[in-house]
Amino acid sequence: MFGKTALYLKDFDWFIFLLALTIAVVGVVEIHSATQYDRAENFYLKQIYRILIGLFLMALAMSIDYHSLAENVPYLYTGAVLSLIMVLLFGKKVSGSKSWISLGGFFELQPSELVKVVVVIALARFLCEIRTEYLTASDILKASGIVGVPVLLVMLQPDLGSAMSFVPILLVGLFLGGLRPKWIISAAILAVLAAGAGWYNLKGYQRERIYTFLEPERDPLGHGYHSIQSKIAVGSGGFWGKGIGKGSQTRLGFLPERHTDFIFSVVGEELGFIGAVTILVLYFLILGRSIHIAQTARDKLGIYVTLGAVALLLFHILENVGMVVGLMPITGIPLPLLSYGGSSVLATFMMLGLIINVRMRRYVN
Repeated sequence: MFGKTALYLKDFDWFIFLLALTIAVVGVVEIHSATQYDRAENFYLKQIYRILIGLFLMALAMSIDYHSLAENVPYLYTGAVLSLIMVLLFGKKVSGSKSWISLGGFFELQPSELVKVVVVIALARFLCEIRTEYLTASDILKASGIVGVPVLLVMLQPDLGSAMSFVPILLVGLFLGGLRPKWIISAAILAVLAAGAGWYNLKGYQRERIYTFLEPERDPLGHGYHSIQSKIAVGSGGFWGKGIGKGSQTRLGFLPERHTDFIFSVVGEELGFIGAVTILVLYFLILGRSIHIAQTARDKLGIYVTLGAVALLLFHILENVGMVVGLMPITGIPLPLLSYGGSSVLATFMMLGLIINVRMRRYVN
């Protein structure tokens, strides 16, 4: 037993672990900086506690063979769906969405974040059991159903941003599973037609929000406010930044949601271009290492699990950073490990644990 444990630990990926921990520590520092004038709560202390819990869940995700997780995924998936139903029935509404369950005064859990981890495993198990070169229409519908049920429940909350983040898991899974060219072309045509039909069916205020996203100055004190203040903060940081705790947009409270959705704006203002780029490099080193782990995985299940997690993390990073610099719509999607928020931190550490899990068992018979 101890020999097998030693063999697993020998392949533990310290590179991913230390990079993730570095990002999390920077997050704590920036959360403290962003909220140091808010005496009501010690956000940075709560973030530290959540990181510690996340590290425990990461260790748990690594310790259980991912094949065992896949075998028991029907139970995990059922529990995940039930948790989303419980949110709809008994959840707490925050910013217009009933997405949270209160676990006492200290912690509020957003189940949709943890459900994403389960969906990655569930879809991976389904796809790796398919023996044909190309997916059939039935396979595509079943895979879409695995992802679609949680997406529907999350949209009922309603939380469009979280619902959108499930889509990359499905797209990457279907691509790896084997899509015939005709299916890819058909999907592209349907997407264009759906976008066109959707545009003409939008209400006036919904179109106005899109116009405001493209041109925030149309509504500088309304829907365009977040984007304008975020870009001002990032731009004012210059190359080297103003220094920790010295960002004017942050200190004076002009930057909204500065410790959650717009934490990257705080990084840009206080650590400058060099700090923002460094954070992005750390993220993409993690993603690059994860892709290498997928390439050396012992089986298809390991490949699907790893790349499903990569797709999810990449979407969160691109959407949040794009939102901060005005290239993507504001959806409320957190930046992994950097943004304040327990559920996101826990889910991210669990996904990284799954990735390392695959690496640790790549040579095990």
